[in-house]
Amino acid sequence: MSLGIQLYSVRDDIGQDALGGTLARLAGYGFTHVEPYDILSDTAGLRAGLDATGLTAATAHAKITELDRDAVLDAAESLGIGTVIVPFVPPASIADHDGVLALADAINAVVPLAAERGIRIGYHNHDFEFSQRVDGRTAYDVLVDALDPAVVLELDTYWAAVGGEDVLGLIPRLGDRLRFLHVKEDGTNPFDVTAAIAASRSLELPVVEVVVHEGDVFPLVERNAAFFSERLPAVDA
Repeated sequence: MSLGIQLYSVRDDIGQDALGGTLARLAGYGFTHVEPYDILSDTAGLRAGLDATGLTAATAHAKITELDRDAVLDAAESLGIGTVIVPFVPPASIADHDGVLALADAINAVVPLAAERGIRIGYHNHDFEFSQRVDGRTAYDVLVDALDPAVVLELDTYWAAVGGEDVLGLIPRLGDRLRFLHVKEDGTNPFDVTAAIAASRSLELPVVEVVVHEGDVFPLVERNAAFFSERLPAVDA
């Protein structure tokens, strides 16, 4: 199984002059995939960096429901990205039933446009989708039910747990719509992250995302690469 990293983890080290060196460093840690969070600012530069390092970008975060949809899809095609994932919405926008359905409608409207290009649309959670209740259920559950079944899910395991969700109980309920996991191992997970990966039967790619607010992020990135790389072969067998 391949191992990815969300480029937001190294956001301070991917400026125009630093991108190539950072991508090479990530490849050296054993990552095979990067998940960009900005594919519009310098699409050509990102493409060149990927080509030079042998890394791929099968997924990307992009607010396609808010940005120029054609521009996002053009960039995704150029980069070989097969899944464009909605990364974040304002919590207040899905605080009630109408808000959740409006978001589902906006995402669903993009699905056929992306499908014409062979691209899937996905959704990435934070904590508030689980902490906010809508009609007695989590906003996440209501949203997933309202989304087109073609929309795949990228579960951020840490944020789901912070929002009060039983991550290991949720994963089987999501079934084969769950294709990507955001994971990290830094001692803060209230669940077994290896078990979460093993329980995700339709998983295409685990994506490491770590955040360091002060100091050097790379030691933590390297430790996470080693941690998950050692465990993925057994999970994938």
